[in-house]
Amino acid sequence: ILSSCATDTVFVAPSWQRVWWSHFGKGAELHILKVLDDNVLIGIASMKYSDGVLSFVGNSDLFDYNDFLVVDGCYAEFYSVVWDYISGMKWDSLELGSLPEQSPTIQFIKEKAERAGLTVECLEEDKVPFTDLPDSWDEFVSSLGKKSRHELRRKIRRIEAAGKVTQKIFTTPDDVVGMMPKFASLLRSSSPDKARFLTPDRELFFEDAALELARRGQLRLSFLEFNGVDVASNMVIDYKDSYLLYNSGYDPAHSSLSVGLVNKALTIKDGVELGKRRFDFLRGTERYKYDLGAENSAVYQLTVRR
Repeated sequence: ILSSCATDTVFVAPSWQRVWWSHFGKGAELHILKVLDDNVLIGIASMKYSDGVLSFVGNSDLFDYNDFLVVDGCYAEFYSVVWDYISGMKWDSLELGSLPEQSPTIQFIKEKAERAGLTVECLEEDKVPFTDLPDSWDEFVSSLGKKSRHELRRKIRRIEAAGKVTQKIFTTPDDVVGMMPKFASLLRSSSPDKARFLTPDRELFFEDAALELARRGQLRLSFLEFNGVDVASNMVIDYKDSYLLYNSGYDPAHSSLSVGLVNKALTIKDGVELGKRRFDFLRGTERYKYDLGAENSAVYQLTVRR
């Protein structure tokens, strides 16, 4: 039913949630509610309960989007059943994070909780920049603002003048397994914040998630090679008509050549050439995203307290 849902993304697919649960689900209760209407599946609610908190399976560190799966047009029936189920559970707070701004969950759960006299708060959690992709790379570059367009062309010319530049893309499970340690090394080297983020537990999750995506033909692991050395890398989820930039890294020793930005630009070029219609930069408002033509959407945190 995923393709019929308002939130159609890899992060709510069972394959992604299964990998996350295998790494981080210990100590929590798993609740998976299947909602039928005349024996026809109209939605699935995957939830976890721990220490008084009921929430989606997953967390905001590793899930850029999250939601219930509900078939378009079946909202009233689905959310009535889900709310009845939730209301019968013991919890202090219901915390539904990473909700896309167009999610029907925001409206329906908010309304039901307010009618029940509960305290409800809905706040913007983060920006999620994206850009729509045209039919050609030249069109994409031309669509950028004058300054961004000039800078991108200048940076690509500069690195090409400085040495031999190649982008390598790995998609098969065997290749991805072999290259993930290098990806992790470049991610850690990018900044102290990324080094702190990539704990051993998260690195293992990245490896298993990448392998699962590769098995499904949904991963493009790209490396920018400069004079025979890998200097930047992107982990990109290839999902339907979109590329999702899940994470990236680069070698600061080559930052003067803007290797991280160049690798991302070439990844966008790869997506355009494969006919992708959207490049989703995912969470965060880093400057390079807007230099590459991004505009903002947002994700929200809906919290209900008893």
